[in-house]
Amino acid sequence: MGSRPLISLLLLLGVTEGVLSSVYSRSSNLVGQSFLDAFTWQTIADPNYGRVNYIDEATAQSKGLFSVSKNQVTLRADSTTTLSSTGPGRDAFRLSSNDQYTAHVAIFDIVHMPQGCGTWPAVWYYSLSLSRVQHPLISLQELGANWPDEGEIDIVEGVNNQSPNLSSMHTSANCTMPSSRSMTGTSQGTNCDVDETNNSGCGVLTNDTRSFGPAFNSAGGGWYAIERTSSFVKIFFWERHSMSVPTDVTNPGSTINTENWGVPAAYFPDTDCNFATHLGPHNIMIDLDFCGAWAGDSQVYASSGCPSTCIDYVNQNPSAFRSAYFTFNSLNIYE
Repeated sequence: MGSRPLISLLLLLGVTEGVLSSVYSRSSNLVGQSFLDAFTWQTIADPNYGRVNYIDEATAQSKGLFSVSKNQVTLRADSTTTLSSTGPGRDAFRLSSNDQYTAHVAIFDIVHMPQGCGTWPAVWYYSLSLSRVQHPLISLQELGANWPDEGEIDIVEGVNNQSPNLSSMHTSANCTMPSSRSMTGTSQGTNCDVDETNNSGCGVLTNDTRSFGPAFNSAGGGWYAIERTSSFVKIFFWERHSMSVPTDVTNPGSTINTENWGVPAAYFPDTDCNFATHLGPHNIMIDLDFCGAWAGDSQVYASSGCPSTCIDYVNQNPSAFRSAYFTFNSLNIYE
């Protein structure tokens, strides 16, 4: 009986577990130049063994590979240079956020994503503080001793124009997902351990053919959002003209309430995965790769209906990558 006044006070203040995990206040409204200023350009050798050359911001600016138009930011790959087979790969971008995030919500308003045979675009989360860089499908020896201890979360990812989108989580050992969970997407596996799944982790295919690639772009893009708490990760997707987009997604303000967002496209609960030991503070990553361990896999590339071999196609067909670009309206972050 002595605890009832405290419970009543907590309810009055709205400090309940449900409210804490669904109501957030905006910490960043990134548009235009402020979007670019929130990221650092990485100029690393591609850990995916892709046919890509990650360039710095100054080089990208001199070559016209990014632009700011009012609030919109566009990040492009080179689409004019025929590559030598012995030279560097196609110029593109790999950006990492200057800040790291744990419990938060991020809403990505994306108008266009890179498309084309050989492309491998991604928007994802990873902890830069522990090892240099990484991605699934690479041998653990290439990643550094600390990966995948802090985990990885992929929001947008796919290759060779093949829809739908794949959202995934990649972790160290002893992290699995329930076989049945509340989401609209389709599970591609419940074991998130990269060592036991050949680094593919536990992925979920979005139940919407317009969630990735040319179909996404033709529909005018849409919104991807992630909600990460101490007990779950949810990933949402809404098409641009969907009638179900929450108003605080279409018109982001100072606060949001994710309780009104409905069933997520992908849901990763902590039922059989201790997030405290599997997910660390993460940077937001935005990149475009070519070929490499996934898009350039001979079976994957051939099954996509793309011509030639991936590397030859990327080398010899620069004009095919005129649509290999991201355009963002905004990135709103709530904590």
